[in-house]
Amino acid sequence: MIKFILRRLAVAIPTLLVLIVISFVLMKMAPGNPFAGEKTVPQTVLDNIFARYGLDKPEWQQLLEYIYNVVFRFDFGPSFQYRDRSVNDIIAQGFPVTFTYGAWAFLMATVVGVVVGIAAAVRQNSWADYLAVGFTVGAQVVPNFVMAPILVLVFTLWLGWLPGGGWNGGHWSNVILPVIALATSYFANIARITRSSMLEVLGSNYVRTARAKGLPSWQVIVRHALRPALLPVVSYLGPIFVGMVTGSVVIDLYFSTGGIGQAFVNSALNRDYSTILGITILLGALTITANLVVDILYAWIDPKIKL
Repeated sequence: MIKFILRRLAVAIPTLLVLIVISFVLMKMAPGNPFAGEKTVPQTVLDNIFARYGLDKPEWQQLLEYIYNVVFRFDFGPSFQYRDRSVNDIIAQGFPVTFTYGAWAFLMATVVGVVVGIAAAVRQNSWADYLAVGFTVGAQVVPNFVMAPILVLVFTLWLGWLPGGGWNGGHWSNVILPVIALATSYFANIARITRSSMLEVLGSNYVRTARAKGLPSWQVIVRHALRPALLPVVSYLGPIFVGMVTGSVVIDLYFSTGGIGQAFVNSALNRDYSTILGITILLGALTITANLVVDILYAWIDPKIKL
């Protein structure tokens, strides 16, 4: 297992470098510059600004300096739009917010989705199965940009139970609505995958043998059917974990959480290249890490995969 992890890490480092190079080149190919606005700026002023941020150097030199600062100093550079802040400051402020409600949304979607999927598979073609399938299909067709205003309308404007926005230091009342809005569609996918996988496993020979031996139903499900049924679910959890933890632009905009998703949109609109690159690299690193964890869980659930 240690050799496997080391091999994956050896692949992850070149992958991150390629991600940095491609992102950097694409940013340079985009028209305009981060200092262009409604008013025309004199060329002498632009030259001074470019020299201040090192943009007057050849692009290959800018790229090498950026890679050195990111890899060896973990410094994403200054923000081009917020002159008194660095990209590290922006990430440090927004990422804990998105990580908080994203982690809770991931936990909620995983637990509820797996439980509902198992219940639907065990009670196949019963009212519980039809109810679970209908609920998951309904949740899947309602995206978070529709679910978010519905939650605000019901729980904030009509009932007045929960605040419709703000973060308030991560108070539970401010976390509930973003978590529900973000987790709903993911929960539906997890439930559908779990149900399909569990139905396939329950029809296998070793499960029928366990039932023929007279084992209780809960032992057959927990000890024999659950682990192999979770393999497709685990492979799906890696990408959705990154999607939830890095935040949703819709969630940040609707609930004004101050998360990193809103900073990413603002930086794209303002051509804040350094912030875009920093958040993109963060997303890539989290994706590689999540896939590594998924591979390790895969080998733990099914030892045959180690071969």
